[in-house]
Amino acid sequence: MRRRPPVKGPEGVPAGGSAWASAAAGFGAALAAVVAAGCAGGDGGGAAGAVPVVQLGEVEAEWGEAFAVVSTVRELPGGRVLVADPLGQVVVSLDMATGAADTIGGVGGGPAEYRQPDAVWPLPDGRTLLVDLGNGRLTVLSPELEFGDTRPYSVLDPAAGIALMAVPQGVDAMGRLYFRGMPAFGQETDSLKILRMDLEAEAADSLGVFKRQGSTREESGSAGSQNVRITPIPLSPEDAWGVAPDGRVVVARAGDYHVDWIETDGSITSGPPIPYTPVPIGQAEKEEWRDNGAETGGGMSVQVSISNGDMRMIAARGGDTDADDNLDDYPWPEVKPAFYSRPVPVDRTGRAWVRRHQEAGELPRYDLFDGTGALVMSVELPMGRRVVNFGESGLYAVRMDEFGLQYLERYAVP
Repeated sequence: MRRRPPVKGPEGVPAGGSAWASAAAGFGAALAAVVAAGCAGGDGGGAAGAVPVVQLGEVEAEWGEAFAVVSTVRELPGGRVLVADPLGQVVVSLDMATGAADTIGGVGGGPAEYRQPDAVWPLPDGRTLLVDLGNGRLTVLSPELEFGDTRPYSVLDPAAGIALMAVPQGVDAMGRLYFRGMPAFGQETDSLKILRMDLEAEAADSLGVFKRQGSTREESGSAGSQNVRITPIPLSPEDAWGVAPDGRVVVARAGDYHVDWIETDGSITSGPPIPYTPVPIGQAEKEEWRDNGAETGGGMSVQVSISNGDMRMIAARGGDTDADDNLDDYPWPEVKPAFYSRPVPVDRTGRAWVRRHQEAGELPRYDLFDGTGALVMSVELPMGRRVVNFGESGLYAVRMDEFGLQYLERYAVP
C-alpha cells in the first residue's frame, strides 16, 4: 500500500447560480456464495498471491416485469426498491416480496413530472435525488416520494469558461454529488477531472483526474465553416471510478491495473498492480461490445444552448445500436483493457467492485478491492448479469435477455 499527500484544487461555480433549497415536502431460497474450485492466478492475483474466485449464490428475489434500462436502484426503508428507467420513461417503487408496485410521477415538463428519469440516489434524511435527463434538472423526492425542489444539472465554471454537467456518478451519505468534468469546446485532453459539488453550498471542487477513453479526430470544411468529428475508440483503456458512502473515491487505473482510493482528506492510498492477461479483440469481442451498449441504453448526447446569457444543457440517452452496423469501420485496439470503464459500485463493507473484461461468452466477473487497494476476492455472476447497487437486503443485479429487456434481481452479498 502506498500513500501520497493530499491533492486538491478548486473548481469554480458562479455565485449567482440557482440556490439549492431543502426538499418540500421472493423468489427462491437464499444461498450463501460458494468458493469456486479455482483461484485467481495470473489473471487476478495481486502481490499477495492468488485470491478466491467466488460464485454468486441463487437469486433471492426477482421482479418479473421488464424494464428498458436500469442503471441504478435505490433501496427504501422497509425493503421497497425505487427504480428509474430513462427509455421506459417511468419511476417505480416496487416490493419484490409481494409484487406490489406504484408509479411515481408522470411524463412531462411540469411539477411531479420527468423526461428520461435516468437515476435515483439516496440523500440524507430519507430523501432521494432523481436525475431528470430530458428536463435538464435534478429533483429531490421526499421520504414519502413526493416531488420537491429542482435545480438545473448544468453549471458554469467561470474560471475555465466551460460548462459542467452535474449528472452524478455517485452520491455520498452527506448528499454531495460526484461527476465527470468536461473539456473546453474543441479541446482534446487525455484526462478529465473528478468533481464534487455540495448542493447546499452550490460549490464544486476537483478531487483528482482520471484517464479518458481514446478517440480519433477528423476535420473538414473551411475556416468559416469547419466540421469536427470526434469518434471514441471502442474498448480503449479508460479509468473507472466510484464513490463510497463516506465520501472516499475509488479509481481503477487502466495503465497498470491498480486501485487508488482518494481519501476524505485528499490523500491517496494506492494498491499494488494486478497482473492480468489481455484479451485479444476478435469478431466475437466486437459484437459483444456492440450488444453491451444496450445495457445503458446506448450512448448519451448533450445539447447546449445559450439564450440571453442563460445557459441550458440537456442530455438524452439512447444511441444507435444497429446490428447491421459495420464494426470493422471502427478503430479498434489489439486487446481489451483489464476492466470496464463504467461506474464502480462500492458495497456496504467498503469493497469496490471492478467489472473485468473477459473473453466473449465468459461469465461476468468482478474484482473486489478493500480500502487499502488490495484485491481480496473475485466474484462470478450468472450469465447476462451486472451489479447496479447494494442495500441492507443484499446485492441488486440486472439480467438482460436476448431481446435487450432488463430484469431486476436481488442476491446475497458474498
